[in-house]
Parts: sequence; C-alpha cells; structure tokens
Amino acid sequence: MGWQVRAIRGATTASENSRDAIREAVTELLDELERLNSIYPDDLISVTFSVTQDLNAMFPAAIARQRPGWDAVPLLDVQQMYVEGSLERCIRFLIHVNVPTLTEIRHPYLRGAAVLRPDWGYAPMSLQ
Repeated sequence: MGWQVRAIRGATTASENSRDAIREAVTELLDELERLNSIYPDDLISVTFSVTQDLNAMFPAAIARQRPGWDAVPLLDVQQMYVEGSLERCIRFLIHVNVPTLTEIRHPYLRGAAVLRPDWGYAPMSLQ
C-alpha cells in the first residue's frame, strides 16, 4: 500500500483567554484529532495553529510540543485574520500528515467551532 500527504483541518473554542482555558481546548482538540484519525507523531509533517486576536495568553504550539513525540514536529502559531462578527476565542489547525493511500480523514470541530464546518465535523456526542 502506498502513502500520500494529506491535510487535516480542525478547530475549537476556548472558554476564556487564559493559559488554562487555552491548554484545555488545545489538548482536547489534539486528543480528538488522534482518536478520529489514528495518526502518530512520526506521521506529522507540519502543524500550523491559528488563533483569533482575542487569544494571547499562550501559544497552542507550546501545548502541542509537550505531547509525546510532538517535540520533533515543525509547529507554527499565527493570528487568524480578523473579520467582524466572526467566532470568538477560536483556535484552528492545519496539519499536513503522511497517511496510507485511501485513508479516511476526519476533521474535528469541537465546542463553538462545530458551526464552522458542519459538513466536516465529527464532534464527539458529548460535545454536540
């Protein structure tokens, strides 16, 4: 079986602009990413996190880097473009990953971010 590079999107919201709230949201999002997609850190090519301008208490990449095996993954944080009326306290990611050909990709959209892509969302039942 061959391998290919795929992209995985996902997003969540933090309850407030605090280190604890951002850590909780990012950890939950990455746990769900791994649960839904059966990927391993060695499969990751790169991860870009974006946050809305109202989140500045902590870098999501710093949280990801603490996960087992993620310290060798190229990680980047950027600020999401501001659009009036858009979802607040939102954390998004774009992950490039090597996966076996024909692997189904699931994009986790959790908490308030579930409204962003209902066509892609695989939010756990407890979060819906």
